This record gives sequence, C-alpha cells and structure tokens, in this order.
Amino acid sequence: MVKLKTCLVGFLTLLIICYAHAQQKVNVTQQIKLAVRQYKDMLASLPSAEHFPQSTNVDGSLGTMKSDWWCSGFFAGSLWYLYEATEDTILKVAAEKWTEAIEREQYNTSTHDLGFMLYCSYGNGYRLTNDPTYKRVLLTGAASLATRFDPKVGLIKSWDKMGEYNYPVIIDNMMNLEFLFWAAKASGNKKLSEIAIAHADNTLKNHFRPDASSYHVVCYDSVGNVIARKTNQGYADGSAWARGQAWGLYGYTVMYRETRNKRYLDQARAIAKFFMEHPRLPKDKIPYWDFDDPTIPDAPRDASAAAIASSALLELSRYVDVVTSEKYYHFAEKVLVCLSGPAYFTSSGNNHFLLKHSTGNMPKKSEIDVPLIYADYYYIEALLRYQKFKTLS
Repeated sequence: MVKLKTCLVGFLTLLIICYAHAQQKVNVTQQIKLAVRQYKDMLASLPSAEHFPQSTNVDGSLGTMKSDWWCSGFFAGSLWYLYEATEDTILKVAAEKWTEAIEREQYNTSTHDLGFMLYCSYGNGYRLTNDPTYKRVLLTGAASLATRFDPKVGLIKSWDKMGEYNYPVIIDNMMNLEFLFWAAKASGNKKLSEIAIAHADNTLKNHFRPDASSYHVVCYDSVGNVIARKTNQGYADGSAWARGQAWGLYGYTVMYRETRNKRYLDQARAIAKFFMEHPRLPKDKIPYWDFDDPTIPDAPRDASAAAIASSALLELSRYVDVVTSEKYYHFAEKVLVCLSGPAYFTSSGNNHFLLKHSTGNMPKKSEIDVPLIYADYYYIEALLRYQKFKTLS
C-alpha cells in the first residue's frame, strides 16, 4: 500500500510538471540535440553491434537483446532519424553499423515483426542513402514476411502458436504492412500489397469492438474462422491495452495513406476518438498501460503508447478536414510537450534512453515503468513529423 501511495504521489508530481509546460510548444531543435547526446553516450556504452539496447534491467543495468529480437531495428532506426535531423556523420556511420548488424534477419520466416526489424532500420537507411544493398535486403525480408500469410486464413500469422491456438494474430501486426506496401512498389510485386490489404481488412472485421477499441489477439482456425479473442499483454481479454490501441491507430493511418480507401480513414478516426476521448485518459495525455486496469489511477503509464499515438495523429491530421486536423495536431502536440518535459524525458542517465515510464508486458511482470527502445523511436519520429507538418500548415 505504501508503494502504491508513493506511485500516486509521483504521478501527481508528473501532472504538475506537465501542466507547467502545457502552454509551451515543443523545441524540436533542443530535443534533438539532447537526444543526440544521449544516443552518442549509449553508443559508447554498448560492447558491440551484437547487443541491441532494449530497456533497463531490474537491477538498473542496461538490458540488451540479439538481432532476432522483435525490436532490434529500432536503435538503428532512431540513429537514422537523428542523422536525418542533424546530418552528423558520426550518427550515419553508427546507423550503418547497427543496420548491417540485422542483415541476417532478412531470411527470418519465424516472425511477423520484420517490419519493425528491417523497415525501421534498412527502410530508413535506404530512404536516406539509396544504397542498393539495403534495397536487396528489404526485398528479401518482405518475401520472408509474406511466407507467414495463409490465403485460406487471409491474415499474416503473428506467432507460430499461443497456448492451444495455432493461428494467433495480434493487433501489432498492422505495423508491418507498411513494409509490404513499400516492397510491392519497389519490386512491382502486387501480391505483397494484396497481402497487406487482406490482412488489414480481416483485422478490421474481427479485431475491433463497437467502440473501436481492439482486442490484442484474435485466434483463427485453418480456414479463417475466429475461434477466440484473447490478450497476451493487456489486463484482460476484453480490456483496451493502450499500446494495442496505438498500434491500430498508426496501422490504419498507414493503410489510408497507401490505398486512399475511406474505410481505413474512418477506422483510424474511430480509434483516435476512442483514445483521445477516453474518460480514463489522464489529463497529461500519457495513458495508463491499459485503459481498463482497475487500479487506475495507481496503474503504471505507458509513454511508448503515447509516442506511437502522437506520431500517428500527426500524420492523420493531414488527411482530414481543417477542424479535425487542428484537433489531432494539438492533441499530438500536448503529448509531445509532456514527453519532452522532465517528467518523461531524460537528458542524462536512464541508461541513455530518452523516455521514462513505459510498460512492456505487465501481465508477465516484465518491463514495468522503464525506458523502452521503441518508445524512443516513435518519440523521435513524432518530433520530426511535428516539425515538418508545422511548416506545411
């Protein structure tokens, strides 16, 4: 009980700090400068490009993983974004090193996460350098990802198995479709974009509730019938896991960008409404890890969900009417203001990560109230989008 009271006092303090900055704009130049310093320090702390930064361990040390980990591409992706913002050649060399360290994963057919692993790293690298080697790796990786699509089911299998279920599909998988669209255009292979569309359509059909919140996992039989709706990282099967809602928002925004199909725009807007107007969304706009955790307001936050949603809303603001665009833009801005303040952002320490207070897997008591590499990635992406879209408005 004492721990819960301490947690509550801590988050009340976060709210006060965020409100102190509520009327400010985000100083992107300053935040990028601080991020570069942190990431250069992180580069110096890593033993080799075989150790991909993940989070902070329970004992306070830096946690790292191998290249087959689902988040291995985010560090290189963040370095590419920081290079894009600064043209600092030290960052470019580092981005190349950490990108090429993932090269073997282009042949990995055991995971649906190749979009995260390869498109965030090689994809950003190719976009900025046009290196033909990067293109070859990306196309091989997209072909590997496509092997997880079964036309009888109509979806990309996420995990090979989940308990008794043989065809689980998670909402996170929406984030890998952008990779397939890129590969379809780069190779001329329309089957890749058709796979992405089929996956998005069946996810739209089966993953969402009437209020536009999503289940985390939908389990299918061998011919595409839904046999269970479950969770792996949320509070309960029927709860709204915060990062899952952010994945869906981002994924359907991308689907609209790539197809201009209005039903994807409508879905993105519906998810945005659920997220932005939820009665249990804190006033600082940084969600609790699950909107339905009964311990709210003592539940942990998830800064990663906030960063993902902010980045998605900034893009979504370009596809809607003026009034709605302003609403999305200013909500994303409020999130970035708070994430950029001392309540969530760190310019020193924190094992050289940028953001604090993310939650990885609460049910498994893993990565609770810690930095996460993908929180940093989407925060940096959101900063760059905020700067870019501000100049377009």
